[in-house]
Amino acid sequence: MLIGEVARRSGVSARMLRHYESLGLVRPSGRTGSGYREYSGEDIRRIFHIESLRSLGLSLREIGRALDDPGFTPSALVGDLIRQTRERIAAETEMLTRLCRIDAADPTGWEDVLQVVALLQALGSKSADARQRAALSSVDEVPVEALVEAALSETEPNVAGALRWALARSGDGGPALLAEGLGSPVAAVRERAVQALTEMPGDEAVARLRSALVHPDAAVRGYAALALGTRGVADAVPTLIDMIVEGRNDTDAADALSVLASDSTQADRIATGLIDRLAHDTTRAPARGRLTQALAGIPGARVARALVELSHDGDRAVALTAAYLLRLRDAR
Repeated sequence: MLIGEVARRSGVSARMLRHYESLGLVRPSGRTGSGYREYSGEDIRRIFHIESLRSLGLSLREIGRALDDPGFTPSALVGDLIRQTRERIAAETEMLTRLCRIDAADPTGWEDVLQVVALLQALGSKSADARQRAALSSVDEVPVEALVEAALSETEPNVAGALRWALARSGDGGPALLAEGLGSPVAAVRERAVQALTEMPGDEAVARLRSALVHPDAAVRGYAALALGTRGVADAVPTLIDMIVEGRNDTDAADALSVLASDSTQADRIATGLIDRLAHDTTRAPARGRLTQALAGIPGARVARALVELSHDGDRAVALTAAYLLRLRDAR
């Protein structure tokens, strides 16, 4: 088969076939009487083998080794190809993400594009000062996706605070993206996500925090409950009481309960919850002491009666705390 027919059937140009021949990858088995190259069936199969290996990303030099070196083993080369392909995909994905963020910023001219690029680069800088400056100046220029990504990966406290400040002023989209961060397998990322979510304004942020009250991570539940409690959301009460029992940010949890107790209806509910846990047989002494202290911020006759009973409690620490709280109430 002559070179033109081989090119037509294989899809490999005559020029490339001649290049393969110059490299010694494939040599026509014969010549016609007129001196034209003539390819055998075996030559054509080799051409298809070359094209198949090229499709995997092998160089022509590597292809020559693979086809001609009897001792060549493909495992190491394939492993390198996998690594190179993953690196290329990661780089392309990063580029696509950056382009999408620039597009989301809706630039009106090249100056706007360059400004967004500069801020995106600053957010990824190794310098904490540069990242902080970018966060404080990027509310209007950088898409919320970039701010969320930066906030979820930031380990420097001052920069993290600046990013949360920027997110709180970034408009729509932030709460949903941060809620996705709550599903991260990394505890630190989940904590950063919920911390940022607690500083987001609006009903959507409250809804996301409500959902976080049943999160399997106790730290996430705690941050959500404290934020909701200070916003007057009664759904946080059971989690806040659990925090007091468990000794996790119990002082902050008690403060949040006292904020909620400014509503007389909620005050009765909170009092019931605290008193019931105090009476629970499995509640240990340190937890009973914390629950008694938490009663200090809850108004109402029910708490007053409970404190009278607790002032005679068998646990001396509980009894002394209750008696002290009763004296404070009488002084008021």
